[in-house]
Amino acid sequence: MSPSKKPPVVEPEMAPAALMQYFAHVPDPRIERSRLHPLSSILLVTLCAIVCGAESFVAVEEWAKAKRAWLESFLDLPNGIPSHDTIGRVLAALDPKALSKAFRDWVNAVAQITGGEVVAIDGKTLRRSFRDAAGSVFVHMVSAWATHNRLVLGQVKTEEKSNEISAIPRLLELLHIKGCLVTIDAMGCQTEIAQSIVDREGDYFLAVKDNQPPLHEALVDSFAAANHDADWKAALDFHQTQNKGHGRVEVRRCWTTDRIAELPGFAKWPRLATLVLVESDRTLNGKTSTERRYYICSRAGLCAADALGASRSHWGIENGLHWVLDVAFNEDQCRVRVGHAAENFAVLRHLAVNLLRAAPGKKLGAKTRRLVAASNDAFLEQVLAGRPVGG
Repeated sequence: MSPSKKPPVVEPEMAPAALMQYFAHVPDPRIERSRLHPLSSILLVTLCAIVCGAESFVAVEEWAKAKRAWLESFLDLPNGIPSHDTIGRVLAALDPKALSKAFRDWVNAVAQITGGEVVAIDGKTLRRSFRDAAGSVFVHMVSAWATHNRLVLGQVKTEEKSNEISAIPRLLELLHIKGCLVTIDAMGCQTEIAQSIVDREGDYFLAVKDNQPPLHEALVDSFAAANHDADWKAALDFHQTQNKGHGRVEVRRCWTTDRIAELPGFAKWPRLATLVLVESDRTLNGKTSTERRYYICSRAGLCAADALGASRSHWGIENGLHWVLDVAFNEDQCRVRVGHAAENFAVLRHLAVNLLRAAPGKKLGAKTRRLVAASNDAFLEQVLAGRPVGG
């Protein structure tokens, strides 16, 4: 079997005025007489400041004051630049579900997620989002990442005293995943989550670990049977890759099979079609370590090459999103925390990640692009457009 072709990357095309039309649909939480600054202007000012390096409301205000003439060239600012207190109060009161919907509407307008896309779902905690050790909890965001298009598709916050298991179905309800392969780590290996994906005409690719002991043990035994059972071995598809770099050699092997009928309890997993084993050997300084990972998948006919690609693509959310948020955006040190402000600030950061990724200068990292955007209005306009000006 040969691996299927990756869907083409879709470059977003966006401009400040178009961004404003999505912000315009977000309900304003303020009473009318206190609206000195239009909500859409506050949101776009904050977004622009985040793109340029702002990590607090004070930084947003100071950046906006320095860029007032540029901002007034396309924004309605009848009472000047909003203060950091105003920005903070608005984002603390703003309904994060409404802002997230505006975000998703924008993504759906600028990027077409085609069948075959691998959508990785994973969570990340905002480390400085608690107010005190006893009276509040961290904000934990669960995000969906299109691994080939390298776009954040959406996000939800886990409810207090809950975890990703309850948040993932809520996120899935908001996404268009028809024809996509949805990858989730072992915490999301739940029949209800698998059913949610199938109901939305997607396919699941779920990691299986010891949190599902009978299933994990059955998968281990099933693939081990190939060592002494010729029929089992004949039912396996196999693919191997090898990479060298940074002083290490990594060999990855993958086996898939459609022999699910012998798997105990297989019927409770909706549309289960393929079992997967990925084995990785890493050699560094003459020492080799081996790791085995098991998956279940609803996509019929999934070959080993595609399964290995899906398992590796899942980690794109760590490298392409979570790592960028920590290193380029310093998210774990952000002390925005009052009301809904941490969640709303996170949504705007995700929007900034999408815009910066589509900006010109493919060899520039997100942190460098933020620096250039802060000092070069023409580049910032290109970032907001999602493409080179005139392109």
